[in-house]
Amino acid sequence: MVRLRFAPSPTGYLHIGGLRTALFSYLYAKQQNGSFVFRLEDTDQQRLVEGSEQDLLKMLKWAGLEIDEGPGIGGDYGPYRQSERLETYQKYAQQLLDSGHAYYCFCTPEELEVMKREQQAQGLPTRYDGRHRNLPLEEVKQRLGSGESYVIRMKIPEANENIVMHDEIRGTVTIESEQLEDQVIVKADGFPTYHLASVVDDHLMQITHVVRGEEWLPSLPKHILLYRYFNWEPPHFLHLPLILNPDLSKLSKRQGDVAVEDYQAKGYLPMALVNFIALLGWSSGDDQELFSREELIEKFSFDRVNKAGAVFDQDKLNWMNQQHILSLSPDGLYAWLKPFIMTTPFGTQEENLLKRVCAILQPRLVTLKDVTEKLALFFEEEPTLKDQKLIEVLQKETSRTVLEAFRKEIQAVEEMNGDTFKSLMKTIQKSTKIRGKDLWMPMRYALTLEEHGPDLPLVAEIFGKKKCLQMVEQALNI
Repeated sequence: MVRLRFAPSPTGYLHIGGLRTALFSYLYAKQQNGSFVFRLEDTDQQRLVEGSEQDLLKMLKWAGLEIDEGPGIGGDYGPYRQSERLETYQKYAQQLLDSGHAYYCFCTPEELEVMKREQQAQGLPTRYDGRHRNLPLEEVKQRLGSGESYVIRMKIPEANENIVMHDEIRGTVTIESEQLEDQVIVKADGFPTYHLASVVDDHLMQITHVVRGEEWLPSLPKHILLYRYFNWEPPHFLHLPLILNPDLSKLSKRQGDVAVEDYQAKGYLPMALVNFIALLGWSSGDDQELFSREELIEKFSFDRVNKAGAVFDQDKLNWMNQQHILSLSPDGLYAWLKPFIMTTPFGTQEENLLKRVCAILQPRLVTLKDVTEKLALFFEEEPTLKDQKLIEVLQKETSRTVLEAFRKEIQAVEEMNGDTFKSLMKTIQKSTKIRGKDLWMPMRYALTLEEHGPDLPLVAEIFGKKKCLQMVEQALNI
């Protein structure tokens, strides 16, 4: 059975790139009837952010990525927080020490800094020079016994060799071992680094496919060596391409939102964001762009993931979100809009009326949050027109003729509804001989205060006779 994991560090928000990593792992796990595991890589104690674990889980849940195993959920391979697995890492670090594949390094930060400066002065690559790699055993024991601070480093093979690796996206990759340095695998505080902890956990948790960003590709040879040292079979590795800004720089907060929670707050539907993220670096092989979760699970495959970086297109996301909003049922739409409506002064309006207004606004919403600006037209006592371009149209003679005819004809109306409004407009067309844009634009501008807006008969029905007359009077008084 396939087992894939999402293993973020609790150092802040869920990044868009992290969501894509989690999504690809989730889709493949579900497609293959496997397990999607959440593991918290919290060994870097200096960078922990309080509440980050809860926020990460909350955003995954919002996105609809159900976790099969993880903190607070349980499973057969826990604990799922690395800070609760320290004895396990110590055991395997000791195994590497005993087998001669790791060693104690007592270099101070000051020594390492001097080493780095000397290498830079000579034009050499800056890396650990292995000075404590072959310390006599008695000296190591003496320094450990005196309480001297140390780290544990893994040994890169002494004789240069080609390390052959396979990435499911990039194919076979080869690197010479002499390009690697003896990596720290246990820090001075006793916590493991990512390299040791992730390899040990992926093996013990029986992870079959490791999906992560391409920034981890340079670490792959070290991980392959660790699998060799432990005599373990490596999982399948898949390093995803970068997500890029439109200028092809790496996606960063300097150029826009990168946190999933920002998109939630702005009113993007989780399924729309998931649909969009899925297409950043993957395609189904046809022209389909809008997917349900079930369709993504059915069609996803790693062999259609690109090597090249994927550009984050905000306009495409907006279009996709609008399409997903349009696909919602009236009740579903209102359920998603309600939290945003409740932030406005109009949240206390009668629910059925709010639902009707939401249905009218549905084609006009790019994000859910847009509803907060568009409700005022229906519920403000005296909405006012401020667009000078529209005011100039309403001041035209033909516009005033239409509005005055409407004011006259509406007097005989008992109850305004969509059909009544259409009938009124036909009567006005006949009596004024004005048709087309000159007939409809003044009415649209007067009633909706916008150049483009909801269907006028529906707006008039919600307004009723009194408010329709009020809005026309306002337009005539401009």
